[in-house]
Amino acid sequence: MAVLAHIDWHLILRHLLLLVFAYALAVPVGWNREREARGAGLRTFPLVALGSCGYVLIGLSVLHGSASQSRILYGLMTGIGFIGGGAILKGRDAVHGTATAASIWITGAIGAAVAWGRYEIAIVLSVLNFATLRVGTSFKGVIRRDGDGRGPD
Repeated sequence: MAVLAHIDWHLILRHLLLLVFAYALAVPVGWNREREARGAGLRTFPLVALGSCGYVLIGLSVLHGSASQSRILYGLMTGIGFIGGGAILKGRDAVHGTATAASIWITGAIGAAVAWGRYEIAIVLSVLNFATLRVGTSFKGVIRRDGDGRGPD
């Protein structure tokens, strides 16, 4: 119970709202790209926004201007982005693996959040990432069946 007494619930709610807001703001962009039958779409854009928000919130929460901690977070973001880039495959007619690459990047943010004790950020990143991958695939099929896969020019 002593741990609960030291929790800043206002800060936690603020972080949760910011993560959801970043995610929601990216959905229309992903929707548009999906309608245009681009490689990155409804899943990838919200995941990248979510991950970016997560990394920045972690930095704001724990770094407090510390140069060494800043370098750690920068290295994580860059290195994990490089690893995720290896999941992207380009074929003749399509690009595959962008949601996987974004998910790899978000997973790095989840790990960083947990390491710095920002459990609320880690939980939201995890839940929204999983939900996007599970539900987003269903929406991808619906969007493409609604038309010819191309929106208005």
